[in-house]
Amino acid sequence: MNIRAVTHVISFLVGVTALAMLAGAAISLYYGESVATKGLLAASGISLLSAAVSWFFTRGNIDLSRRDGFGIATFGWLFVSIMGALPYMFSGVIADPVPAVFETMSGFTTTGASVLTNLESVPRGILFWRSMTHLFGGMGVLVLCVAILSFLKVGGMQIYRAEVPGPMKDRLTPRISATAKLLWGAYILFCILETLMLRLGGMSLFDSWCHTCATMATGGFSTRTASVGAYDSAYFDTVIIVFMFLAGTNFALHLKLLAGRPFQYFRDAEFRFYLFFWLAACLILTFSVWGDTYDSFTKSLRVAFFQGTSILTTTGFVTEDFNLWPETSRVLLLILMFVGGCAGSTGGGVKNIRILIGIKALFREFLIYMRPDAVKTIRIGRSNVNNQTVWNICAFLLIFVLLFAVGSLVMTAFTPDLVTAASSTIACLGNIGPGLNAVGATQNYADIPYAGQAVLIILMLLGRLELYTVLVIFLPGFWKK
Repeated sequence: MNIRAVTHVISFLVGVTALAMLAGAAISLYYGESVATKGLLAASGISLLSAAVSWFFTRGNIDLSRRDGFGIATFGWLFVSIMGALPYMFSGVIADPVPAVFETMSGFTTTGASVLTNLESVPRGILFWRSMTHLFGGMGVLVLCVAILSFLKVGGMQIYRAEVPGPMKDRLTPRISATAKLLWGAYILFCILETLMLRLGGMSLFDSWCHTCATMATGGFSTRTASVGAYDSAYFDTVIIVFMFLAGTNFALHLKLLAGRPFQYFRDAEFRFYLFFWLAACLILTFSVWGDTYDSFTKSLRVAFFQGTSILTTTGFVTEDFNLWPETSRVLLLILMFVGGCAGSTGGGVKNIRILIGIKALFREFLIYMRPDAVKTIRIGRSNVNNQTVWNICAFLLIFVLLFAVGSLVMTAFTPDLVTAASSTIACLGNIGPGLNAVGATQNYADIPYAGQAVLIILMLLGRLELYTVLVIFLPGFWKK
């Protein structure tokens, strides 16, 4: 790994986060929050100074390899999360380093798990900074870096491939910087549309923007302790359901929509699977809670579609305490945590395309078991999936399950019961946020010991960067020149 080149790019990422802290300071200044203003300004100053010094001493020609892309993605996310914890600490909102880094890593990885217990008492400048970690983390700070750092002439594709979620990371234009700009353009356009729609429904502009950042990033940080449920509004629920679903969709399809080709959605095999799975899961949840938890079918339909969409897309917003739902519903929500959104979306989880290819691979093995001489090709849409891709996906699924098992085992030492341990593990590994029992819809992660929070920080990073990007840095060959 080229440490100088990696450090040079990371210094830019830290600089970008420092500018976002300044925006938070401006919000705090507007609302007269002097302590938060000073804390954000101090954090921004330290971040900018460290970024400038690092930039100066690592300047020069940059030629990134694939390994350097992995290094930038892993250490970039780690360093911006550490620097991003400073506003919480300097403002006194979160005093200790581990929970502060937990909150920031949760924001940048769009997990949405929180250690804050009373959001109404948190300064608005800090809440704004918290939402900005989602905004940058959603489409990716590193993809933003590719979009605006073309003048550096670095290997943008290396960063893009290391950071963008999903097994297939194809450029949409001949120039990868143009691809990154298009993705960010679509992302910001949807953010503006959702903010306007929430504002039209009566939500304040501040809350509208913060909830939009959390929705489009599939993060889930709210400005209210009770999350979206605090508003008890069918209109807000409906708007957020629509945009959560869009955020969980491959953004390449959104670009085709903006180019005047809306039917490309239904020509995409992953989107069809995603749509079917979403509808089926939400309808099952509806009939599971109807009559058992809620008497009204309309109420059941509304909360089931909201919570089902929130968990499937790994957004993590809540409107109801699903810990009180029937066991069938809770188990289904746990299954949805593993699935996640589409490849190329801002959602976490395993991704629908991997599930789809995994199912097709399973049926192919059944066929070959019955007819050893059969030749069966796996097709996704009109394209054949080569065996190497199938193997990579199967290996990913195996590693994901192993990490879930090991993480759950470790977390039993820090949580009161097995359900909490397992659900906190998948909620962080899948970048979802809320789990079940002690980390459920009305709870948070504040009571987990710091050692347990450190474990979950690692799981959040692993999940956001799709396992391999982080795991390869532990191979001895990664560090060889």
